Amino acid sequence: MIYVHWLLLTVYVLAVVGTMIRVLMDNRQPAKTMAWMLVLMFLPLVGIILYFFFGQNTRKERLISQQSLDQLTKRSMLEFAEQKDLMLPVQHEMLIKFFASQNWALPFKDNLVDVYTDGYQFFHALLQAIAQARRHIHLDSYIFNDDELGNLLADALIAKAGQGVEVRVIYDDVGCWEVKGTFFERMRDAGIEVHGFMPVKFPAFTSKVNYRNHRKLCVIDGEVGFIGGMNIATRYVKGREVGKKKKNQEPQRRPWRDTHLRIRGGAVYGIQRAFLVDWYFVDRTLITNRRYYPEMDRLHRNNCLVQIVTSSPISQWPDMMQGYVRILLEAKQYVYIETPYFLPTEPVLLAMRTAALTGIDVRVMIPYKTDAKLVEWASRSYVHEIVSAGVKVYLYQKGFNHSKLLVSDDSLCTVGSANVDFRSFENNFEGNAFIYDSAMALRIKEVFMNDVANSVLLDDVENLNHRPFCQRLWESLVRLLSPLL
Repeated sequence: MIYVHWLLLTVYVLAVVGTMIRVLMDNRQPAKTMAWMLVLMFLPLVGIILYFFFGQNTRKERLISQQSLDQLTKRSMLEFAEQKDLMLPVQHEMLIKFFASQNWALPFKDNLVDVYTDGYQFFHALLQAIAQARRHIHLDSYIFNDDELGNLLADALIAKAGQGVEVRVIYDDVGCWEVKGTFFERMRDAGIEVHGFMPVKFPAFTSKVNYRNHRKLCVIDGEVGFIGGMNIATRYVKGREVGKKKKNQEPQRRPWRDTHLRIRGGAVYGIQRAFLVDWYFVDRTLITNRRYYPEMDRLHRNNCLVQIVTSSPISQWPDMMQGYVRILLEAKQYVYIETPYFLPTEPVLLAMRTAALTGIDVRVMIPYKTDAKLVEWASRSYVHEIVSAGVKVYLYQKGFNHSKLLVSDDSLCTVGSANVDFRSFENNFEGNAFIYDSAMALRIKEVFMNDVANSVLLDDVENLNHRPFCQRLWESLVRLLSPLL
């Protein structure tokens, strides 16, 4: 019996050592490598299980062939080539070329962009666009809840499918874990093509549970596109319940603030391409027909230049993160950022500190209270670190701010699904609209300043600036896990 004990111990040690070697050979950021080393050393057996589910590096895997990507990009490239008098802004020319070369994020001009800062505005516009659809509806959402709003949207999609409109829906399997399969089956029975992204079923795809489709995209007839941070969930119009529901009283609800865009113009081609790449991922069907890229109405000619930038753990480089770093280092006056979760990677943290120390007005807005306590604890050490470098940190108090936006120098802004954290920059499939237009930058700047009016500076919050030693120690320990959160 004693030999069995030693045999099992030897097998376990070899498994741990082998896993550690694999972690080292991935050549990831030292902070992330060290985090996994600590997990493997100090969490016996559990560490290996966590690595299997959440730690494997897929950036070198080719889950979508280059040939398929080329086919899916061909139509948007043709529309891009047909643009006349395309002028790239000099101050952002290198950033635009970087996204175009590494991400196939082609810049399109002549765009009309509407900004929605609450769920009532956004979902009214979305339902109206769906009602007007004539040919196809493509919807990609991390969360598609089986609640009042989710069922209202499902009914609208079912009605359009009954009218002969092609309807395709992608939802994230983990994001919709609490949604019963009957909710999606109802749409399938009505003729809607519905797919869960990377389903987590044992033993298939179990190691991919950490890599989720966090994008929020919708394309109507190839003419109207939506992109931003809002999922399909009632909490965006009613808020989320907080505290215990008291007898004979309505539950307290915490308002959710978020930002979403409606785009009409050439950039819709970029949103369409992003959806069709995801569709190939889940359905293995190449959709490249010209009718999904209709000729745009050129009556609204303007200089509003937009790139739809996507990032994923299977692309060669972390494009979104590199874009944020470049913006911070190239800024001449200011960079304002809103993010619900602040666990920056080392390159972003360094760029943020460097920009602030060189006199750039860097401001970061995060929620006063998040919906994930562990993330809140881990983010505090990062927040105090950037404050010491001169970054102004605002804590949003009017509910939960789920908005993901950046604006810089009155000339550049971005809105989308990417948070400033390890998960968005390295693990998730994300999508952002990068807009190079002074009028749009000023509109997003106004959104930020309106949120400042509902925020408080971190410097003015006594209990967060004079925390006891044990609390600071705990936050520093949790920070070690930030690459894994």
